[in-house]
Amino acid sequence: MSEHKTRATRPPQLSDQASAYVRGLIMSGELRPGTQVRPETIGEALDISTTPAREALQSLRVEGFLELLPRKGFLVAALTGQDIRDLFRTQALIGGELAARAAEKATSAEKAELEALHHELIAAAARNNVALLEEKNHAFHREINLLADSRKIIWVLGLVTRYVPRQFYSNIPGWPQATVEDHARLLESIRANDAAAARTAMEEHIMHAGELLAEHFDSRMAAETPSHEVKPEDAAQPV
Repeated sequence: MSEHKTRATRPPQLSDQASAYVRGLIMSGELRPGTQVRPETIGEALDISTTPAREALQSLRVEGFLELLPRKGFLVAALTGQDIRDLFRTQALIGGELAARAAEKATSAEKAELEALHHELIAAAARNNVALLEEKNHAFHREINLLADSRKIIWVLGLVTRYVPRQFYSNIPGWPQATVEDHARLLESIRANDAAAARTAMEEHIMHAGELLAEHFDSRMAAETPSHEVKPEDAAQPV
């Protein structure tokens, strides 16, 4: 077993959780460009103090999700559907390399583990259990990344995927079915230890997900009127 699988992960900090929450609101279109985001309302929404909420907003400013303007505070930075496509394209290139390496190295036991995750994902989709589907989707991709056994590439992928929060897929029409179908193709290539096919399948899968999200984002931008500030009740929304 790779040491990546045995190494404990750092528990998320409150500021990390707040950052992920606000990223999700922005990437899903809940918070439109130009919307004001206050640490106090983020803290109230997540039942945390304003200190980690403010740290989260500062981090998001560094990442380019927010702007900090005099007398206006934190505002959501400009974001378009094409920006989302570009982010997913970058992720696809990295993910494709990891999938190719995983396909070359996967043993029979590791293929069986991926098969089991895929069947659990199919069952979750059939029951319309979106939360479980997201969990199994994450586990499936994580397993492939660990099989690739490349610390530096995985580290770079982590930098990219922080811009693509997991918890928004339930809002995207067509995502569950696309995930099941795309994963089946990817699994077939890994089962055959076909690195080239795995690279292509992973790249197309990630680009497909990105296109679905970009279309969803563009649709929300076109249909909704701007809001002015995140509300505490937004905490109940999937992000």
